[in-house]
Amino acid sequence: MPKTSKSWAMLNAKCPRCRRGNMFEGGIYKLGSNGINLNCPHCQMVFEIEPGYFYAAMYVSYAMNVAEGGFLWVATFLITGNNDSPWLYLATILGGLFLLSPLNFRYSRVILLYWLSPKVHYHPELDTDMPLDGNSYKWFR
Repeated sequence: MPKTSKSWAMLNAKCPRCRRGNMFEGGIYKLGSNGINLNCPHCQMVFEIEPGYFYAAMYVSYAMNVAEGGFLWVATFLITGNNDSPWLYLATILGGLFLLSPLNFRYSRVILLYWLSPKVHYHPELDTDMPLDGNSYKWFR
């Protein structure tokens, strides 16, 4: 069985340890279902490594918001050519960031677990179709 690529697993918000189980309960834009699972349904990895662990995701989300706001500002200028109305820019940027907030919520946590957590590593032996007993396998190995 070929191993799952890191980019595919990140894009689909899969577990960083086994790249099989879903990190989130429902769809991105489904109302009330964008909560993160407590454990990976495939390998039983605990996603919130310590209490308050995902507070660090706020910094990742802030960086994503700044980049998206800059992109929306440049796109608004290139599309409209309007340099006079601050209300056009304000409405476009705030509306765009409001629409992108579920993506930021989800992918800030994905980036935190995949790239910014030194103790979380991919284990190819868990990347199988059959779920394993994750309780006998420590997540920090």
